[in-house]
Amino acid sequence: MFKILEANELTTNIIQMIVEAPRVAQACLPGQFLIIRVDAEGERIPLTICDYDREKGTVEIVVQAIGAETFALKNLKKGDCLADVVGPLGKPSDLCEEPVEELKKKKIVFIAGGVGTAPVYPQAKYLKEHGVDCDVIIGAKTKDLVILEDRFKKVCNLHITTDDGSYGRSGMVTKALQDLWDEGNKYDHCVAIGPMIMMKFVCKLTQELGIPTVVSMNPIMVDGTGMCGACRLTVDGQVKFACVDGPEFDGHKVDFDQAMNRMKLYKTEEGRLLLREQEGKTHHGGCGNCN
Repeated sequence: MFKILEANELTTNIIQMIVEAPRVAQACLPGQFLIIRVDAEGERIPLTICDYDREKGTVEIVVQAIGAETFALKNLKKGDCLADVVGPLGKPSDLCEEPVEELKKKKIVFIAGGVGTAPVYPQAKYLKEHGVDCDVIIGAKTKDLVILEDRFKKVCNLHITTDDGSYGRSGMVTKALQDLWDEGNKYDHCVAIGPMIMMKFVCKLTQELGIPTVVSMNPIMVDGTGMCGACRLTVDGQVKFACVDGPEFDGHKVDFDQAMNRMKLYKTEEGRLLLREQEGKTHHGGCGNCN
């Protein structure tokens, strides 16, 4: 059992928790994710790590309550326990592998949308700790949905944009990126994390601007170890699985239209059966939903 040390609602149906998980905290790096279960009978929930503290043996998660399991998670309080916290899973951010002196030569921008703001934070914090400056664009529909603002201000040059113009810049994250570019911010590297449709259009813009771009693909995951095939996607014409080959990929090589259509089909029994027929041997089927 994994004890919840803090549980807070950041905004409507978006919660933040700090969980006691010493072995996970010792091993994780920015960009990786966890799979948790609320109880022994619960479904697996994949969550990118928002932060970690090796000395205290804790990991931090941020999750949006949108279904039965995530609402059950939302209802847990400080002192309650999670049945499982499995991780770290997936590969760390490429930024963790690059020499710091090389990172310092680059102008890096992160683009975060919705709860995708949470997994951007540990990467920006990692850069700050290593003396690397970066810009972060946080996009939200309205001011009330902006999260982690105060923490980001301590680790980056923060730019907030809201769809309705109620806070910060006005418009989508792509407009904010274009405006910053036009203002003289010539970025060498971009990391985009958020809704798939947002990442698709960010990549369309960064390709036009010539900015290499990494995206974090968190479609449907089940086991998180590459056995079930639920998170299958196509990158540069090759079949990849987000849980073991990612979750980060070259955004200019991801087939976003296929990935979004696959997520839509996977939500229904008929759709899952269709995917099994279409994908043949490369459709692992170990998720238990296609039998």
